[in-house]
Parts: sequence; C-alpha cells; structure tokens
Amino acid sequence: MKEAMHYRKEPVGKTRCLLCPHRCLLSNGKIGRCLARQNKDGVLYTLIYGEVSSYSMDPMEKKPLYHFYPGKMIFSIGSWGCNFKCTFCQNWNISQQKAAVESFEKDDIIGIALQNNSIGIAYTYNEPFVWYEFVLDTAKAAKEKGLKNVLVTNGFVSDEPLKEILPYIDAMNIDIKAGNESFYREICDGQLAQVMKTIKAVHEAGVHLELTHLVIPTLTDKPDEIREISSWIAEMSPDIPFHLTRYFPQYKMNIASTPLLSMKEAYEIAKEKLNYVYLGNMSDEHGGNITACPQCSAELIVREPGSASIRGLKAGKCGKCGKEIPGIF
Repeated sequence: MKEAMHYRKEPVGKTRCLLCPHRCLLSNGKIGRCLARQNKDGVLYTLIYGEVSSYSMDPMEKKPLYHFYPGKMIFSIGSWGCNFKCTFCQNWNISQQKAAVESFEKDDIIGIALQNNSIGIAYTYNEPFVWYEFVLDTAKAAKEKGLKNVLVTNGFVSDEPLKEILPYIDAMNIDIKAGNESFYREICDGQLAQVMKTIKAVHEAGVHLELTHLVIPTLTDKPDEIREISSWIAEMSPDIPFHLTRYFPQYKMNIASTPLLSMKEAYEIAKEKLNYVYLGNMSDEHGGNITACPQCSAELIVREPGSASIRGLKAGKCGKCGKEIPGIF
C-alpha cells in the first residue's frame, strides 16, 4: 500500500481525508466511503495504488469525447471504488465493491499505450479521483512521453487536489447527474454544488471539457431542469459539448428505460442554448451523433459505432462557411 495524499492527522489516531468533500473522519482500521482509502495506525493509505480492474483500447467517442481527437483510440484503465453511491450505476461491480484486479506500475501502463499507438491514457470505468495517487503519478509520466491524459469523472473532488492534477490533464468528461441538490444527496450520496465548482475550474483552466447528463424518466428528464442545466453551461460557453445519455435499468434502479420521445425533447431543449448537443445510448438511426456547423449546418464529423469520420473540417474550421469549431481535431 502507498500513503495517501491530501489528508490530515487528527487526535487519538484518527485521520481526516481531504481528497473529496465528504472529508471522511476515520478511526484506526476504518475505510472511507469511497472504499479506497484506509486509516492504519494514524496514517491514511490508498488501497488501490496500481490496482487495475479493467483496461481496453477504446474509441475516444466512447468516453464520450466528440471534440477531442475524434476517431482516435485511447488506452483506458480503471480500478475500483467511488465516492458516489448512485443507485443506477452501470459499473457498480467495480465502483461499489472490491473487484478482481491486476497490479501494474505506471510504466507498464505507459508502455502498453505506446505499443498500441494510443493517443494517450483515459482514467475511467470507476471514479478516477479516488485512484488519485496512481492517476497523478501515471499522468505525469505519460505527459513526459507525449501522451494525452483523459479523466471521465463525477467531478466530486476538493479544490486543492483538482488544482494539483489539472496541469497534467488534457481533457475531461464530467457527469452532471441532475440539476438539483436533492437528487445528488438522495440518489448519489453527493453534492451538486462542488461538481459545478469543479466544472467551472476545469473550464477556466483551459482543459478540454465535455459534459454528460443521464436522462432518467421522472427524475432527470424534466424540461425545466434540462433547460436550467443547459443555460448554466451556456453561461460558461455555448460551445461546450453536451451529451444526453439514454437511461436503462441498472443496479438498484428499476425505472423503465427512457422513451425515445423524451430523449428527442431533451435534445431540442438543450439545443436552444448550446451549439453541440449529442445523444448517447441510442441506435444510430435516431441521430444525435453528427457534429454540424452551428452557423451553416454543414456536416463536419459523422460518427458510426467505433469510428468517426471528419468530412467538413479544415484546420479546425467549417469547410463551407469558415466558422471556427471548438475542440482539438
């Protein structure tokens, strides 16, 4: 095990974890809400340093990132544990319990990425911020080798750890699980305010940012709430890509899957404020995967399962009207 970063020693052998806003106060032997950090004799340790539960070469679009090296492949890795307890989690078998793992050094990860001609490394599958020490060490070393670093995250991290890791991160996809605090606290065991603060900090730092919202019937599909989320994003920039993802029953939640009509309605609402809105977890015939120029509607990037074809972009601009298209292409 490796000593954790971002914690404080407290009286009578306790430790206060400062990695995320839960700020778990742990007596000797106790494990944090994320399952990944433990107090042993007054020292906080990470339990998952170098422990990899999942790895794969993935299309960048799977993260999802649509405006960051479209069509490229990225070596994706995850461990286990999460500081949320979402009752609809699709990766609950590695986020809500200890999983079978293989042990890797950071150089192993970088070597695999390079051998497979990966554009970089994506830290994903479970919550990468609870894997903080290994992600930070690997991201630093990957950066030195010219690899890109991507985080797919719930955004629930304290200010100082975020500030420390951001210089090594090239792109992030952050979940906005709902537009209200009650959903975050009751369904996710989290806090919306800190997630919003993280999103703003990432945007202001100039890291490539895309956002995802899972549309759950009766819970996160309300038109007014989607309009409010979209307006908040647009205040930062109407060019931030926004992914609306269709919900299917999973883990502890058995609500019926999201109707296609609800997805299309959410899409039209988001498009009122945002230039780049996409639909996920839907078959291709329902659309929502094409990047079109917001000025002339020319098709710029067309996506199919596992691939993306750049057709109308020239040097980051629309080949038809010349409008600059935000992203890294």
